[in-house]
Amino acid sequence: MIAGLNSVTQGSAVVLSSPADMSSPADFHATLDNEVQRWKPDILDLSHAIHADPELGGQEFRAVKRVKRVLRKAGFTFDEAQPEEPTAFSARCGSGELVVALCVEYDALPAIGHACGHNVNAASAVGAALALAAVAEQLDITVKVLGTPAEETTGGKVDLMEAGFFDDVSLAMMVHAGASDVVGGSSLAMSMWDVLFEGRPAHAAAAPSEGVNALDALVVAQLAIALARQQLPVGSIVSLIVTEGGSAVNVIPERTRASVEMRAPGIDQLRVIQDKVRRCLEAGAHASGCTLQVTPKGNDYAELRQDRYLSTAYQEAMKARGRDVVFNADPVASTDMGNVSQLVPSIHPMVGYDVRGAAHHTAEFAAFGASAGADQAVLDGSFGMAAAACAAALDPEQRERLLHKAR
Repeated sequence: MIAGLNSVTQGSAVVLSSPADMSSPADFHATLDNEVQRWKPDILDLSHAIHADPELGGQEFRAVKRVKRVLRKAGFTFDEAQPEEPTAFSARCGSGELVVALCVEYDALPAIGHACGHNVNAASAVGAALALAAVAEQLDITVKVLGTPAEETTGGKVDLMEAGFFDDVSLAMMVHAGASDVVGGSSLAMSMWDVLFEGRPAHAAAAPSEGVNALDALVVAQLAIALARQQLPVGSIVSLIVTEGGSAVNVIPERTRASVEMRAPGIDQLRVIQDKVRRCLEAGAHASGCTLQVTPKGNDYAELRQDRYLSTAYQEAMKARGRDVVFNADPVASTDMGNVSQLVPSIHPMVGYDVRGAAHHTAEFAAFGASAGADQAVLDGSFGMAAAACAAALDPEQRERLLHKAR
């Protein structure tokens, strides 16, 4: 039972009542803020260390060690069952039925490091977990920290979902580094494929008729995709690059490779795109006589659905930190947090700091990842998420809604 809540018993069920002196989220804000300040050196050291030592998706071994070190220091225990992915983990504090998951992502981008600000994302999630751990018993919650690798590539959160690590979760949260404070936004559903056409080589001048041209297959497929764009669902994006187009101009290409990326407003529209693109690829194979192999590159990403109540609670908490967080439902890029949000109520707000107009996924954006503004974003994001979870735990109606979703 949550400290400060009265209850009445109806049969074997305990029903929360709402007396006038019932604890409010504001009553916990001072404690949450104190905890964020108490852990500030560890939280910011973690952000800076991850920023200075970028690791690619699935290879974030040093980042994981750093995160685990802070969690152990705060008294978190690591679940007996751990994910198979070597850079994923599951830790917890508390024993309440309402399980609050903080998603920690820490992968970087090739050559440009933390150009998406995942060091800010990671440290904020850890900071929120540390703050909530201090009030977990009073709120009757379990704080669950999930290390979620490879957001930029294969989608580690989806792997954790399929392995059951979100099965007991009531709500899930993380913040994402950005240039401004935004909540309520969506994302685009996305999938990526590696494409391989294989034919038969031949001398391009002496015996061209003996060859089966894999480059022809790819050209036909690319043209078919270009023509199909007009009939795709509104908001669809299909991108294709050729990664192998032949080895010598006087040899009929026996093998060509391409990468295809598809995005759509939602997962249903994505399925339509996938069907059309696959038929375009098959057309290239059929026209040229080549074989076709399509290999999904990681998991498909669903669109993000941010929970309205949790978004509002986060927004109000951030106002108390002096931040003007706006609601904007427009989709921004793609994230595997979208898949999580389809399963459990979730938030994925953008927490902003000055990046001098730099765009995500650029070296210029990465340069601001350990700035004073980024540090403040980490601390404010930690508080905002903790306060939002606190508000949900203290509201009997919301608590029941979230518990029902988790059952």
